[in-house]
Amino acid sequence: MNPRQVLLGAQAASTMLPVCDHYSGVEARMRKSLQLQAEMMEEFGACVFDVTLDCEDGAPVGGEAEHAAMVVALAALAADKARVAVRVHAVDHPAFESDIAVIAGKLSRHLCHIMVPKVESVDDVVRAEKALLAASAPDLPLHVLVESPLAVRNAFDIAAHPRVQSISFGLMDFVSSHGGAIPADGMSGQGQFTHPLVVRAKLEIASACHAYGKVPSHCVVTEFKDTAAMASAARRASRELGYTRMWSIHPDQIRPILEAFAPGEGEIDTATKIIAAAVRADWAPTSFDGTLHDRASYRFFWQVLERAHQTGRALPEEAQAYFA
Repeated sequence: MNPRQVLLGAQAASTMLPVCDHYSGVEARMRKSLQLQAEMMEEFGACVFDVTLDCEDGAPVGGEAEHAAMVVALAALAADKARVAVRVHAVDHPAFESDIAVIAGKLSRHLCHIMVPKVESVDDVVRAEKALLAASAPDLPLHVLVESPLAVRNAFDIAAHPRVQSISFGLMDFVSSHGGAIPADGMSGQGQFTHPLVVRAKLEIASACHAYGKVPSHCVVTEFKDTAAMASAARRASRELGYTRMWSIHPDQIRPILEAFAPGEGEIDTATKIIAAAVRADWAPTSFDGTLHDRASYRFFWQVLERAHQTGRALPEEAQAYFA
């Protein structure tokens, strides 16, 4: 039996997503993003990042319908086994219903999820779900973007909704919604990791997601030409704040995100040996390098191997079979 079923039990149904979600809203960049996804699928042997085609920030005012039609045409051209999503307009935007009807209605079998921005409460999730049902897309997961203090307060209720698969944090809108109470450096650089209100919001979202088996997705880093800043932010999101996924807004950010969220070679080697020892012991407690391990630690080390697989890391031969 696969370790996932043995160790996670009912949690084995919990969502596993690529650690990077790449956004593009202009046609030329959408095409390049889809091409890059196909190239990296070939390189890694798996889809290591999602491409989300953006109708919210990408569509010109008055041109929402034309933009949605273009997104439908592009998504239909995606490579086999690609993961393509679409960010629609917020539920209170005049274009929301038509976005869902056109995009989800025509692409329900092609898309991995729909992203809904500016979700304030579970009522917004219910409204989005009803729109999906009306568009004959009953199984399409929802990802939601939390962007205000009220939404952060409601994060646990939002995460509890069964249609929600992931919650993302909208940093810039969150900061600006405080009416100047948070300084501008809270939106960029390391300020987003030091201001107490911003850090608190990130932790609330991560905690809500983990409470309900959902995926917390960290916000953008706007300094897209600064790869060191990108790598540092991704490491802190992964190692300090409990995020298992992160947004990219420039192709140069994708590989630093993969690298930061991936376990190191030493971690992969240790995890492989401990899981192998657990299998030999039929999952009973064992000693490894003088340390006692049981199902609690087996679960942790199995998840290290899962994360390695998600990020395209090379796995030892004895671990590869679990992901065949």
